[in-house]
Amino acid sequence: MTETTTNSRSSALKFVIFLGIVSLCADMTYEGARSITGAYLGVLGASGAVVGLVAGLGELIGYGLRIAIGYLSDKTGRYWAITTLGYFINTAVVPLLALAGRWEIAAGLMIAERTGKAIRTPPRDVLLSHAAIRVGQGFGFGLHEALDQIGATMGPLAVAAMIFFQHGYRGGFAILAIPAIVGLIVLVVLSRVYPNPHEFETIKIELKGEGLPAIYWIYLGAVALIGAGYADFPLIAFHLQKSAVIPENQIPLLYALAMGVDAIAALICGKLFDTKGISVLAIAALISSLFAPLVFLGTFPMAFLGMTLWGIGMGAQESILKAAIAGMVPIDRRGSAFGIFHTGYGVAWFLGSALMGVFYDFDINFVIVFSIAMQLAAIPVLFLVSKRADV
Repeated sequence: MTETTTNSRSSALKFVIFLGIVSLCADMTYEGARSITGAYLGVLGASGAVVGLVAGLGELIGYGLRIAIGYLSDKTGRYWAITTLGYFINTAVVPLLALAGRWEIAAGLMIAERTGKAIRTPPRDVLLSHAAIRVGQGFGFGLHEALDQIGATMGPLAVAAMIFFQHGYRGGFAILAIPAIVGLIVLVVLSRVYPNPHEFETIKIELKGEGLPAIYWIYLGAVALIGAGYADFPLIAFHLQKSAVIPENQIPLLYALAMGVDAIAALICGKLFDTKGISVLAIAALISSLFAPLVFLGTFPMAFLGMTLWGIGMGAQESILKAAIAGMVPIDRRGSAFGIFHTGYGVAWFLGSALMGVFYDFDINFVIVFSIAMQLAAIPVLFLVSKRADV
């Protein structure tokens, strides 16, 4: 190994770490907010169906926009500029939730936050993919996700502390302005130090034929099934508040637990992906499919275990799903591939979340059956992908 290669790998690793710090700050901001938005909407007068609809609609708009953003990123090549704009919107609206006096206003801000995430995600993933391929796809995305989820753990803890010290939900939202500002500063500096991350990638993936490969679309179908069956935390938080399984001020702590598990699972699953391939995601889906009965039917210990399994599933998804795409498509179509991927996942997430919200108001057992069935249905498709593609 030459000195140039060593320096390049080292620089690529530094890039992954610092971009992960940006995501750490962003996740501390919006995941801190998401740990209480479900309960907050309930306090403001929203029903279970509304909570499920708002959560799903935010994901639909956020993920649906990504297909256009991915195409725009590839077309213009302005990955840094679009990423920065997205992070600004994604984090700046969160502290404004402290000023919301009606659930309709809070819902609008929640949707705006998801929109910002939609704008920054496809180009950010392209920037990350260049360095991740250099250090190992699964490890690169897994390390980024681990840092990301450290922030997702710190955010709910900060919110829980504000609630504990009697500052309420509004105080919880307000404190999140601090990581939002820090993250934006690091992002701007990083874009100046590494203006051309594509230089990390020395081997280009060739694609024969027109459009994206068939295996990509099969893979997207499996991802959609997982997204449809994965209950969003706002609905889980709504249930925990309504059923009084745990004290209201401890709900953010349970979310922090899941985010901590997510971080560890992302690193482990990412490394396993680099050696075992996408079958690792199928195994993780099997394990995480058990979270629904534990969370929605159990006592506190069962809900604790359920959220642990929920975190394992999220960690596997966040580290492997995008890493696999980076190895399926060529560099000049990667933004579009990520955009289409996120849109398909988001549409499935919206339909699943909205349906589970309705199911919850009607019969909670339907939520559980639907969640398990969708995740299990994805497993054979994932094994098919693992046999037909070198991922």
